[in-house]
Amino acid sequence: MPKQILHAIITTRDWQWRAKVQLNCMLKVSGGLLLYRIRNERLEVLLVHPGGPFWAKKDLGSWTIPKGEIVPGEDPLAAASREFEEELGFAPQGNLFLLGMVSQKGGKSVHAWAFEGNCNPAALKSNTFMIEWPPRSGRMQEFPEVDRAEFFGMEEAKKKINPAQVKLLLALERHTYSPPARRD
Repeated sequence: MPKQILHAIITTRDWQWRAKVQLNCMLKVSGGLLLYRIRNERLEVLLVHPGGPFWAKKDLGSWTIPKGEIVPGEDPLAAASREFEEELGFAPQGNLFLLGMVSQKGGKSVHAWAFEGNCNPAALKSNTFMIEWPPRSGRMQEFPEVDRAEFFGMEEAKKKINPAQVKLLLALERHTYSPPARRD
């Protein structure tokens, strides 16, 4: 095979590989934890509402599990635990189990685990972020990453949560479901 053709083939393959690597780096990957409890024989989950002016008047479909970006080389579960603590102000405690992975509308992948526990959502202590607000004003303002957290029953949670994350709630229901005892 002539040297020029071989070089062209390698260059094309190299370009395709680089394009795939760049695309994968551009797509965001997050890790999250879903805290649940059983109250009055009812399954409830803790969801968080994003803080900041863009989310201030949004409710249905805007809540989420506590989650955040996984940095390259970071263990996904370690990232999920870190983000949970940053967004809520306390460390997760309990036996974690994998719920799965979902892809959100914008292309972000969310890897999620769940654990049983309890907390006081009113005691939320979220980290903050800075943005220029109002836009083009030149003024930087600080906002909480999460402005509130709340326990919801499963039916209400399915309405409140980001639509792609409903699959995580369904996985939790499958995991925690115990069929009624048989009476013979």
